[in-house]
Amino acid sequence: MDAHLRDLRYFATVADELSFTRAAERLYVSQPALSKQIRRLETDLRVPLFERDGRGVRLTAAGAALLPAARNLLRDWAEAQRVVSDAAAAAASVLTVGVSTSVGRGLFQRARDLFAERRPGWRLAIRQIDWDDPSAGLAGGDTDVSLVWLPIPDRRRYGVRVVATEPRWVAFRDDHRLAGRDRVDFAELLGEPLLALPEDSGPLREYWLGEPDRAGAPVRIGAVVANADETFAAIEDGSGIVLLAEGNAAIYHRPGIRAVPVDGLSPAELAVIWNRADHRPAVRDFVDAVTPP
Repeated sequence: MDAHLRDLRYFATVADELSFTRAAERLYVSQPALSKQIRRLETDLRVPLFERDGRGVRLTAAGAALLPAARNLLRDWAEAQRVVSDAAAAAASVLTVGVSTSVGRGLFQRARDLFAERRPGWRLAIRQIDWDDPSAGLAGGDTDVSLVWLPIPDRRRYGVRVVATEPRWVAFRDDHRLAGRDRVDFAELLGEPLLALPEDSGPLREYWLGEPDRAGAPVRIGAVVANADETFAAIEDGSGIVLLAEGNAAIYHRPGIRAVPVDGLSPAELAVIWNRADHRPAVRDFVDAVTPP
């Protein structure tokens, strides 16, 4: 039986927290999903890894034996990904930038020009990542650096620099009851069906549902969308409305869709992020290029 690294990561996190609730919050998965994966790992290994009772969660002898090996495997795999990524990037002189939003704003062209000055002969490869990965490929090693919206899960893993702070807007069909307005208040949208990011996006999903600004008002989800194309289709078929950043409003200006500013919402923050353990000069050069003084 071969255990998946994800299962070992889940196991190690529960072992660290000795709480399925806290571990689920840290991993940004639901508690039932986490419990199911742990039970599956226990079934595959044919031993219980945790004792669960009214006093809490404790490692069994088998769990205590597995923990150091699991941590070593996770650490070795992270190091292996870094080494392979470093070697491939250095050989090809390519830095892969993950994005899950429209770059626009003149940011990327400026960054490309400044990066080329610092790294002649290098090129930037853009990889579009769906919204179920709020790190835009960085967490899994698919990208070297990413441009993402905050907040992100497990922020301690990443270096973070904010590159743009923008008001939030809302996009809806042009036959929506508020379509004739130049701007709306968030209170007017509280009962509307909203398009939601996938659950795996963690706190980013809550942010784009406006939960921090709802004052306890419940969220009504019209549909779940994983990327911009799915969002356009869901707006057009009347599934719901969507909150977005001002800098992305231009891509929603298409026949049948209207976007206007929303009052009563905190501004959105676009950031460049990178793994704190990644000390490659090329990564830092891109970070400096996209966030010049």
